[in-house]
Amino acid sequence: MRNYFIGLGLSLCLPACSTQAVEYDQQSEATHEETQVPTAKEWNKGIVGWNLGNQFECAAPGQDGESMAIGMADNSIKAETAWGNPVVTKKVIKAVKNAGFNAIRIPVRWQCHITNAQAMSIDKAWINRVKEVVDWCLDNNLKVIINTHHDKWLEGRPTYQYKEENNQKLALLWLNIASEFAHYDYRVAFAGTNEVHIKDNWGKPTAENLAVQNSYNQTFIDVVRATGGNNLQRHLIVQTYVCNPEFGINNGDFIIPTDVEGNANNYMSVEFHYYNPWDYAGECKYNFWGAPYKDKGEASPSNEKTMTDFLDRIVTTWGNKGLGLVMGEWGVSDRQKSGLTDLIHENMTYYCHFLVSETLKRNISTFIWDNNSFGSGPEHFGIFDRGGNMKVKAPWILKGIFEDK
Repeated sequence: MRNYFIGLGLSLCLPACSTQAVEYDQQSEATHEETQVPTAKEWNKGIVGWNLGNQFECAAPGQDGESMAIGMADNSIKAETAWGNPVVTKKVIKAVKNAGFNAIRIPVRWQCHITNAQAMSIDKAWINRVKEVVDWCLDNNLKVIINTHHDKWLEGRPTYQYKEENNQKLALLWLNIASEFAHYDYRVAFAGTNEVHIKDNWGKPTAENLAVQNSYNQTFIDVVRATGGNNLQRHLIVQTYVCNPEFGINNGDFIIPTDVEGNANNYMSVEFHYYNPWDYAGECKYNFWGAPYKDKGEASPSNEKTMTDFLDRIVTTWGNKGLGLVMGEWGVSDRQKSGLTDLIHENMTYYCHFLVSETLKRNISTFIWDNNSFGSGPEHFGIFDRGGNMKVKAPWILKGIFEDK
């Protein structure tokens, strides 16, 4: 395995797990040669995906979700259900497939499953559990994204003070993850980080914050490629700061990482999240969106042109440079109001249909957020009732996503 640390500019010693990475290189090389490799754009084409939210990215039971501690927490294997959701089953995955989705994003927190913080080695039981769910997805011919999600030591400290330390840990963590999945086929994609930001500050980043995010992206690319095999051209997904696209498409805030020789930008995507307009989709300040509903009640000032203009900027900024485009999260939180609920839900159907139709036209893959939370107001993004036999409790959402598809 080539010395990827040169590319990182880091001074590190290879952990014992690097031997395992070489073994996976050899095991997967034949598969790599025999299988046609999809570019990132090809991987994203036609993808209408779903997020397995509030499951594998949970903190361990009883652990502070904002903790930056790295190490095996008590009962960490039970983190999957720590935020109130039931264990993921084959039936969950099958229901998502049957609804019409063709990909699943699996957010994963790793920090409370680390057996050795010096090597960032992962609890075998945890990695096997993640693999089990990935395998169920592949059995249903669903594409998969796995990432680092809510690893607070990484996401919450985008400053020069922690830049080198965090890049070292990130390198070791992805060395371990990528080695474990090196023999998996190209339906499996990796995403390096999630919503990196200073705690409670979702606003405009400093040049320092941006520089740290850009360094994370480069570290991720370098390390995964170094594990070889299918990972040499696996679809890898890098992020804008806090996954806010506005902090990437303006003024060169986002630096496209350098991939290995021969790859160019063909096997990379840029990920952004899109709960826009926030006053409608997330905050629930307004109950209506879009021209057909502007006279039905208080409507967001954002509209269809706002969305299409934005999507066109995304394509111009990144898609035209050869990069794939991933809307890793989006959604519309439910809200109910006496006498208006049906009309509000009809409007949510309209919003979902417009968004998915417009992203498909531009070859942008989408992954709707589903946290299995139901009710009225912010953060109620539930679609399937995971504790209720996967009953669809937000049919207006699915109708919007899949009508005319």
